[in-house]
Parts: sequence; C-alpha cells; structure tokens
Amino acid sequence: MQYENRIKEIEELKHKIDKHMPLSKHALEQLKGYYRIGLTYASNAIEGNSLTETETKIVIEDGITIGGKPLKDHYEAIGHSEAFSFLYDLAKNKTIKEADILKLHHLFYYRIDEDNAGKYRKVNVLITGSTFKPPAHSEVPALMKKFTGNIPAMQKKYHPVEFSARIHKELVTIHPFVDGNGRAARLLMNLALLQSGYVITIIPPILRNDYINAIKKAQVEPKDDKPFINFISSMVYESAKEYIRLLESL
Repeated sequence: MQYENRIKEIEELKHKIDKHMPLSKHALEQLKGYYRIGLTYASNAIEGNSLTETETKIVIEDGITIGGKPLKDHYEAIGHSEAFSFLYDLAKNKTIKEADILKLHHLFYYRIDEDNAGKYRKVNVLITGSTFKPPAHSEVPALMKKFTGNIPAMQKKYHPVEFSARIHKELVTIHPFVDGNGRAARLLMNLALLQSGYVITIIPPILRNDYINAIKKAQVEPKDDKPFINFISSMVYESAKEYIRLLESL
C-alpha cells in the first residue's frame, strides 16, 4: 500500500487541536489514560505480545494477571506503561539526550532482563526476515553518540513529523539493544512529537507489514527514506483525527 506525505493536513488538524488548548485537568487525565493503554497495547502487539487491548488495560490499571498469558507479556505491558509516564517528563524538554533513550529502554525492559535493560548490546544480532545487517556491537556506543549528537541539527532541519520518523529509523537501524529496539524507537518518535506539540501516534498492529516493509526500504541498499516518512506522517495524521474526535467527546 502506498502512503502519502500528510504533513500539510497534519498542520491543519494541529491548528484545530490548538484551539482546544489549554485542556482541563480532567481532559488531560482522560487522554493520557487512553493513550497509555492504546500505545502500550499496539506497540507490544507489533512485536508479538499476546495481550489484547482490554487485557492490557486490566494488567496496567488493575494489576491483575491474565490466565494463560506469558508472564513476559505482562512485564512488557507494565514496563511500557512506566516508560510512557516518563515520556511526559521528558516532553517538557526541548531536545533529546542519549541518557533519555537509555532510560526509556530501562523502564520498559528491566523486569524482563535487568542485566541488559538500558544498556547497549554486547553481542551481534540478526534481524529475521531482512537482508539488513545491524552494526557490530563494538560500533554501537560510538554510533549512538554520533546519532544523539546530531539530534539538535536534525530538529532544525526537518519538520517535526519528519524528524520523528527519521530518529525512529536511525534508532532501529543502529539496533543498540539486545531486544526492545522497535518499542524504544516508537517511544522516541512519540517523545519528539510531544516535544513539538503533536499528538501521541499509534501504529495499529494490523499495519505491521506495511510498517516493517517501509523500515526495510529505509535500511537496505538503495536506501529510500520516503516510504517510511510517508507512512509515519499518515499515522500522525490518523492519530490527530482520532485526538480531535476524543476532544469533542469530552
């Protein structure tokens, strides 16, 4: 499926959203709760987590385990929820630091693998179903320092939506962690969007193949970033429409 660049339409929707600002405390809490569950469920489901959206809500809000579901899936839900909370603290800042990325990964992953949570991988990895080969583990620290060092310049160069897509792509391409790279990248993308006044963006699990294929095109030779940037802009557009619908229902 072909995706169009929707940045112009996103700006029109953002203008409508901005008219509702500032939101009441009640509205903010309602929206934050809605996106905590929605983003946690969708981001985990893309990676194979078996919890449904309703089950994710029960695990996070009620602390109840779901019979027959792996403990790891519960840990992923709880950890992602913690990382989501940290997003809002980081969103008060204007830039993104290397330590922020490490902290997001640590919050998501420490219940699953404390030794590797928030730490760069010390082994080489392969990505199943892709011809792309991630950098050797020995290159990761330097690549991450270079990447995060370039973030301020990227913020100035690109529209916030394109910037969010590009840093997402860069992180999954470096693939700095043993596991959880995709979720860390989607959290990072949403951090960039929040910092610039855009809405939390959810990639529906049903679009997983389109999403993965767009990433692959941006990673393999000849590299083509356009499909991925267009895909992310389409997701931001759809999320902005949903946000307006929610605002009008509160």
